Amino acid sequence: MAEQQQFTQPRTNPLANYFRQPKIYVKLPSGGEFYSPGALDASQNGEYAVYAMTAKDELIFKTPDALMNGQATVEVIKSCVPAIRDPWKMPSIDIDAVLVAIRIATYGESMEVAAMCPACNEKNEYEFNLLNYLELLGGFKFEANVQIGPLTVNIRPYNYHEVTKTAIKALEQQKIFEIINNDEMSDEEKLDRFGTSFLKLTELTVDTIVGCISSIDTPEGNVSDPLMIKEFVNNAPREVFNTVNEHVVEMKNKIDLKAQDVKCNSCEHEYSINITMDQSNFFAVRS
Repeated sequence: MAEQQQFTQPRTNPLANYFRQPKIYVKLPSGGEFYSPGALDASQNGEYAVYAMTAKDELIFKTPDALMNGQATVEVIKSCVPAIRDPWKMPSIDIDAVLVAIRIATYGESMEVAAMCPACNEKNEYEFNLLNYLELLGGFKFEANVQIGPLTVNIRPYNYHEVTKTAIKALEQQKIFEIINNDEMSDEEKLDRFGTSFLKLTELTVDTIVGCISSIDTPEGNVSDPLMIKEFVNNAPREVFNTVNEHVVEMKNKIDLKAQDVKCNSCEHEYSINITMDQSNFFAVRS
């Protein structure tokens, strides 16, 4: 007689009632659109629960390599906004809103920003209400197509993975400058390395834009094959590439944190300061 299998009932942690609870709910600027299948647990009312960061999450944001390749942001979003199952696939227009919501859930709605007065060099500290920014994002609408002559180019925003590729592009640009200014290299070696970096940079730039084109409507029909779209971009007049690129950048700029007008507490000089989503300072709080 076969031995009877014994199944162990899963244990319930008596501390479960003291786990994190949602602190706020956020509406995504994308409205939940542009996510790959399975990347988002769509909400019926368009609002998504946001939890405060854990101690582990804070430590992740202090790991330089994880910040550089985007892994830190991905892990923290998974932890704090569990409805976003694959943050690599989240549209870039949602990134800032989610990071702001996580910061509010963790540290509160106010954020202190230090700035040096350009007139008297006095260090000032200012306080900004991040809820105002989230409210602004609530009215954002992504324009998903561009008309270029008889063609309608259907656009989607970059996803977070593509944003990290853009960061790699910036590193390639830096390499080019380093090559040009390196006096220890011969002119021939400079030319060879410059050519390699420049080709890599150009290909990455084109691929990023091509990836934002979901399809193109023509008088003859719709084209959605990525290889055909890439071939088109590589062989189309430069106005096509420029128009698509400018549209994508314009949409992203509309939801960026704007420069804030402030006044020096010492000399009353008026100037502007920028507030960025850079995790190294955006999630740093003074003890």
